[in-house]
Amino acid sequence: MKKFIPVIAGSIALASLSGVAKAENMANNNSGLYVGGNYGYLKVESDDDFDDNNDVVQGIVGYRFNSFLALEGSYIDFGKYGGSAANAETTGYTAALKGTIPITQTVELFAKAGQLWHDTDYNIASVKGSSDDRSLFAGAGVNFKVTENLLVNAQYTWYDVDLNADNVNSDSSFDTDFKQASVGAEYRF
Repeated sequence: MKKFIPVIAGSIALASLSGVAKAENMANNNSGLYVGGNYGYLKVESDDDFDDNNDVVQGIVGYRFNSFLALEGSYIDFGKYGGSAANAETTGYTAALKGTIPITQTVELFAKAGQLWHDTDYNIASVKGSSDDRSLFAGAGVNFKVTENLLVNAQYTWYDVDLNADNVNSDSSFDTDFKQASVGAEYRF
């Protein structure tokens, strides 16, 4: 029995080193540029007349430093939302850090958080105006590899958007949350 203990300990050490080497190999070989796009459902929630459901379209470009970390930017069109008393149309740009955990050879989980810079054209009780602002956002999702370079994904993202309607009255700030559920594709170069 005493002869088997060094063999078992050596086997465990070798398996551990093999796992470390595999993780380092994944981290070193999966860097590079990627592009993608998402299409989905947008739920606008607020304490005012801006509540609505809408389609959302997003174009993405990013750079993966390794298998686990990426820097991602996007252009996003939230479309037109609201009712007859108050409506708005918002577009914007994002920058985010994206963390990815490979689960299997074909499935990855990811989470991202960052900044949204958005422009909103609004119409509140026939008073028109525009607002430029920035907001925080966070999201999570899952990637499925179709090929080594092409992935499809499903994700959920929350944006904390504030609309400042300065020309309506001095205290017109509308706290609005955008909740996006979307599907998309990503191509890695």
